[in-house]
Amino acid sequence: MDTLKTRSGHDFTLDFFGHASLLIGYGGRQIYFDPVSAFADFTKAPKADFIFVTHPHDDHFDPRAIEMLSTPDTIVHDHTTLHPGEHVTLWSGVDAATVEVIPAYNTTPDHLKFHPREARYNGYLLTLGGTRIYIAGDTELTPEMRSLKNIDIAFLPVNQPYTMTVDQAVEAVKAMRPAIFYPYHYGQVDEKTDIERLERKLQGVTEVRVRPME
Repeated sequence: MDTLKTRSGHDFTLDFFGHASLLIGYGGRQIYFDPVSAFADFTKAPKADFIFVTHPHDDHFDPRAIEMLSTPDTIVHDHTTLHPGEHVTLWSGVDAATVEVIPAYNTTPDHLKFHPREARYNGYLLTLGGTRIYIAGDTELTPEMRSLKNIDIAFLPVNQPYTMTVDQAVEAVKAMRPAIFYPYHYGQVDEKTDIERLERKLQGVTEVRVRPME
């Protein structure tokens, strides 16, 4: 678990369950992204206030995990309830939380079948107490990603052949300039991601935080 401060000066936490399963905790509220039972024992995890699913592939969408984490008050969003370009307010006030949906898709010609643009899969830009946290989902570098500004924290997928190469991730980070970059969604494939090379190429560009996501 990492503990950081929002721009408004309040603590929030990041929990890393593996692959693309994440939990952001803030002010007693629990926000999950792509919880999947294969990567954690969610019977022992805190119940969710919000669950966001990027797309329906089984390493991101797990109905059993969602059921385990949910209460009657849990709000679940996925690519069928939220579409690219939409905004949703999680709560209002001084430390308001909002989510903007950023499209997630492949751009390399022979990889378009993995996450086609027309499928309308999602990435999510969470603004929490003024801090902007981008959870990219399964995507390569897109024009929409390249145009993002004032990103504090970015989670970008780095695995082949389905999402970004190391070089594509470096280009994406240099375009967005997040203060902190977490590579995620690597492993579980035949071609191992060279995380050490990724760190080397981003020295002096941003803070790269590698966490146990395999």
